[in-house]
Amino acid sequence: MGVYERIVAKLRLALYSTTVMLTLAVEKRIDAGASAPALRRAGSIPAVVYGAHHAATPISVEARAFEKVLREAGEATIVSLTGIGESLPTLIHEVDLDPLTNHPRHVDFYAVTKGEKVEVHVPLEFIGESPAVEKGANLVKVFHELEVEADPMNLPHNINVDVSVLVALGDKIHASDIVLPSGIKLVTPAEEVVALVQEIVEEKEEEIAPVDISSIEVEKKGKEEEESSTPTETATPEEKSAKG
Repeated sequence: MGVYERIVAKLRLALYSTTVMLTLAVEKRIDAGASAPALRRAGSIPAVVYGAHHAATPISVEARAFEKVLREAGEATIVSLTGIGESLPTLIHEVDLDPLTNHPRHVDFYAVTKGEKVEVHVPLEFIGESPAVEKGANLVKVFHELEVEADPMNLPHNINVDVSVLVALGDKIHASDIVLPSGIKLVTPAEEVVALVQEIVEEKEEEIAPVDISSIEVEKKGKEEEESSTPTETATPEEKSAKG
């Protein structure tokens, strides 16, 4: 890809930057040592919210409501917690999943402060059609998210990556090719390859060598002849009398 094409590619790789804020009702846990299994049986998830300017506070959240928000929010969307005083803007910091059911069993929320930047991973959404892929090449998505630094109130919900700039075999989209809006800094190394197109390599089937049946028959015949030529031992009179 030439210099002109790379400049055009940078202009075409637009970032979808829409600040989305979701609301989630929570309850403060008066007894922090209350049985977590009992909460889960009642349909809630034990959680905690903390931050640079917010003391750790044990809370609980309705399981179905949280799972719905989790699907929509991910890590890069502000989730406003209600029910513990004034609405508290947070990010879903960590989710502990049950290894058997894969359902959330504990959640950490991080309380954010406007103006104080945070580093988060923003999911990538690949859009468009690659001319190289339409001609038979293979699209390889190396990254599915980018790490950025930004004011939490201006975090993009996702980043659109237009693969239509991948015209020929070997074309690549680097992290530095993505134009970020003002106030958002790329943390992922600029030289990292986000996506590329390469030739599809067909796997060759291993050829199984034919079995030489004639050699097996000769070996079998020779063994039978060897067994037939072996003399049979005859018992002596003394051995017969001893057996009797």
